[in-house]
Amino acid sequence: MMKEQNVVAVNTEALPANRWARLMPLAFITYSLAYLDRANFSFGAAGGLEKTLGITSLISSWLGALFFLGYFFFQIPGANFAQRRSARMLVFWALIAWSILAALTGIITNVPLLMIDRFLLGVAESVVFPAMLVFLTHWFTKRERSRANTFLILGNPVTVLWMSVISGYLIQALGWQWMFILEGVPSLIWAFIWLKLADDWPRDAAWLSRPQAESVEKTLADEQQGLSQVKNYWAAFRTGRVILLALQYFFWSIGVYGFVLWLPSIIKAGSNLKLGVTGLLSALPYLLAAILMLVASYFSDRTLQRKLYVWPFLLVGAVAFMISYFAGPGNFWLAFLFLVIAGGCMYAPYGPFFAIVPEILPSNAAGESMALINGMGALGSFIGAFFVGWLNGITGGSGAGFIFMAASLILAVILTILVRMPKQRSLEVAPGDTVESQASRPA
Repeated sequence: MMKEQNVVAVNTEALPANRWARLMPLAFITYSLAYLDRANFSFGAAGGLEKTLGITSLISSWLGALFFLGYFFFQIPGANFAQRRSARMLVFWALIAWSILAALTGIITNVPLLMIDRFLLGVAESVVFPAMLVFLTHWFTKRERSRANTFLILGNPVTVLWMSVISGYLIQALGWQWMFILEGVPSLIWAFIWLKLADDWPRDAAWLSRPQAESVEKTLADEQQGLSQVKNYWAAFRTGRVILLALQYFFWSIGVYGFVLWLPSIIKAGSNLKLGVTGLLSALPYLLAAILMLVASYFSDRTLQRKLYVWPFLLVGAVAFMISYFAGPGNFWLAFLFLVIAGGCMYAPYGPFFAIVPEILPSNAAGESMALINGMGALGSFIGAFFVGWLNGITGGSGAGFIFMAASLILAVILTILVRMPKQRSLEVAPGDTVESQASRPA
């Protein structure tokens, strides 16, 4: 039986502050571009792709969902490569691959080839998120990790925020094909900027002095001393906590991606507004999401509480979905208001959630475990993207999809509550001191 230990965070003021200014824009922009090239499919579908290619709502659902099937397969190998070799090089090649595949979405007119392209786009992007999570664990301490994760994942709602506006007007002006092509190009350019500016470890960074680099790496190494040890990541996969977190993220992702991929179509069908205005309305949930993510991560890092900043937001999101459903298509603006609340609350807990695994597992297993959890999220995303679109198609409305997403979030809430966290006892640590660890019983 593994012995639980408690890790007490150091005073982060003793660590070089320029890590944030140097690394977080890199992480944010990289994940932002990845999210752009997966989520803009929703606008292509609403903006003429289905009509131009003569495809049914069922085929359109498959096209939206196949990305996530491809996204599932290389999560764990990606995290393993990033931890043991180089997150920097892995992300560089992924950027090049997905930029080309994203642009091809606007060029291919053969539906079977388009399905293959969407699947391969998922494969190319599958390594990015686990690699970036591993990358951040090389640079930021426990007391900083929820905020670091949040700045990374903010690339998700912030991207959808501006993409919802830009994509709608690009389609109106140039057509859906050019929207995919033009939005694929920035990732290719960014690949070379990333390669120039990113460093895998503090010791590799020319912009840190040697004492600064050593202070970061020593702090992170000291934190590892307080963690329960596991033989390898396969052993970690069999632990109850990792299984519960993987199942939780599966159901959470059903709600998130059912919402992301079909929100423009739901708004357009319910309001009969032009696509440009639909884009503006689709951006509002992501504005709220960005605010709530920052708030949740700030208080989660201050208190070192993780679960408390995860499940309550998901519960509110589920309730908001149900209220939106009961408001019905006859009261579009009330239903839309609660869709905004649901979207914002579903995004809020990402930073605290992905701070959990590095706090319960050592570095030899944390990266792959986060990849397993994210991989299960990819399967949930596949289910959400496919079934919400399918339910909307066969029922002629969005109500069944809302119920499906709300039920999935309720299951995620229950599973979050069941995860047992080690007790945290905060101690004052003077600047320059190292991390101290102390045995404690599991919570």
